[in-house]
Amino acid sequence: MSSATTTPDRRPDTTTDTRTAPRSPIAALLGKPEVGALIGAIAICVLFLSVAPAFRGLANVGTILYQSSAIGIMAVPVALLMIGGEFDLSAGVAVTSSALAASMLAWEFNFNVWVGILLALAISLAVGFANGWLLYRTRLPSFLVTLGTYFVLQGANLAVPRLIDDNVTSPKIDDMAGFDSAHAVFASSHTFFKSDSFEGITINISVLFWVLLTVVAAVVLTRTRAGNWIFAAGGDAEAARASGVPVVRTKIGLFLFVGFAAWLLGMHTLLNFATVQSNQGVGNEFIYIIAAVVGGCLLTGGFGSVIGASIGALIYGMTNLGITYAGWNVDWLKTFLGIMLVLATLINMWVRRQAERR
Repeated sequence: MSSATTTPDRRPDTTTDTRTAPRSPIAALLGKPEVGALIGAIAICVLFLSVAPAFRGLANVGTILYQSSAIGIMAVPVALLMIGGEFDLSAGVAVTSSALAASMLAWEFNFNVWVGILLALAISLAVGFANGWLLYRTRLPSFLVTLGTYFVLQGANLAVPRLIDDNVTSPKIDDMAGFDSAHAVFASSHTFFKSDSFEGITINISVLFWVLLTVVAAVVLTRTRAGNWIFAAGGDAEAARASGVPVVRTKIGLFLFVGFAAWLLGMHTLLNFATVQSNQGVGNEFIYIIAAVVGGCLLTGGFGSVIGASIGALIYGMTNLGITYAGWNVDWLKTFLGIMLVLATLINMWVRRQAERR
């Protein structure tokens, strides 16, 4: 006697497939790269509010934002570049190079200040393009390529002013044609909420530049195809190239953006003080990188947030002035930044692991 056999249903049980399960709000929140920086910013703010009475004054808000903008303007493009898998160690001195170029060209050739500004823009973009092109042609790590650019620019910043005027400070250009209008565009300030009993909050236009760069970069990174290219190029350049991503063009574009931001901050620095020191900006490239890492960018590329980088710049601004307002020894600032970098990296790792577990 034969008996019929039945074949059990071997279809996978999709009810337990966590790959398609919706993420919880907590997991979604922890998955954002800027969460660690936001936690750090709140902690720093609470710390200095409790120990530094001057930090609580509303009038000092503008000063804190100004200090932050001087870092944030460069931290945003540096963060984008790091997400794209590259570094730019020449970013700090490139700011000074741009300011010196505008000043020296306008002064020596008796140009209108605006002509010097436009020529400086061309030079800054050329430096950014050269970094990206050399990276592509030599296949060297961006660390080495931009380190070479760093030394070239630092040497030129010192040698050219000495060669022309035997000085390490650019000539003052505040009496030259075009200075007043250029100052209004790049270095003006506006006071808000001023009254008989309150001196108001003075906001420098550099804060506006910082916010605009952050918004534009965030939209490009998260809402456009170019943003997908940046993540892909930083995550796995070879796989991205095989998928049709223009990796070379993307990375050169990121270096150009760094050059543009260096020009923007350089013009603000020059027109705010009408002169610039040849040795300014040395070491600032590490502060930009710290702000980006604190903001959630990975050193290996492919992950990060420009909003987080801006929060990292805000942390630097609060720390820089908070230490002064608290009456602490400012010599400890760099030590504090080093500790903050390590802690931020650990927090970012923990946040990512928690998100992955959930």
